[in-house]
Amino acid sequence: MGDLGAVLTVVLIGGVLLVSGLKVLYEYERAVVFRLGRLVACRGPGIIYVIPLMERMVRVALRTITLDIPPQDVISRDNVSLKVSAVLYFRVLDPNKATVEIENYLFATSQLAQTTLRSVCGQAELDELLAEREQINARLQEILDAQTEPWGVKVSMVEVKHIDLPQDMQRAIARQAEAERERRAKVINAEGEFQAAQRLVDAAVIIEQHPVALQLRYLQTLAEVATENNSTTLFPVPIDLIAPFLAAAKKTT
Repeated sequence: MGDLGAVLTVVLIGGVLLVSGLKVLYEYERAVVFRLGRLVACRGPGIIYVIPLMERMVRVALRTITLDIPPQDVISRDNVSLKVSAVLYFRVLDPNKATVEIENYLFATSQLAQTTLRSVCGQAELDELLAEREQINARLQEILDAQTEPWGVKVSMVEVKHIDLPQDMQRAIARQAEAERERRAKVINAEGEFQAAQRLVDAAVIIEQHPVALQLRYLQTLAEVATENNSTTLFPVPIDLIAPFLAAAKKTT
């Protein structure tokens, strides 16, 4: 009976070990398996078997990870102090590299993103950071993707989320924008005056070629005055009628 009990115990332990090797992986997971310390091909998804006491499994998720980059103190190329924050989207393409080549790819990617954000923003001027965010985002994505490729990580997108400016710089930018709007208003006003003067010159040329047009314009003016119930009547006096009197006055003087 003692021998039978020992055999049953061994069988039971063996059965538990065999069953413990069954693992279930989700569709977005892969299993990086080490056999006696050496890397073997990753497995999954679905049901896989890991040999007990000989193999060890590390789960790696392949879904896109959203990483928030905290605000970084940056001094732009034109010596403006500001805080810049961003958001990073990346995913693991090679689970083996993400496990073997780097100890913690999530922490490493976060630290690399922070230093790269400070470096790239420090090489740009303030106007470039505010007006050319697409170029800044593309530059960040290119640098991060190249540096994380040996880890089996793919950086798909980087977006600068917020740029925090000092209060004095915000007031200076507001004054600059106000001055720019005033300049545009003056240019538009001057352009309108120029176009109006040009039209008057064209109208004078037409009236000079067709004197009857002046009389028609006078009649049109009278009609406009009459529509406003105005008792005022305008009578144009040609300059030619006054010219002889002005010449006589000059001779007497």
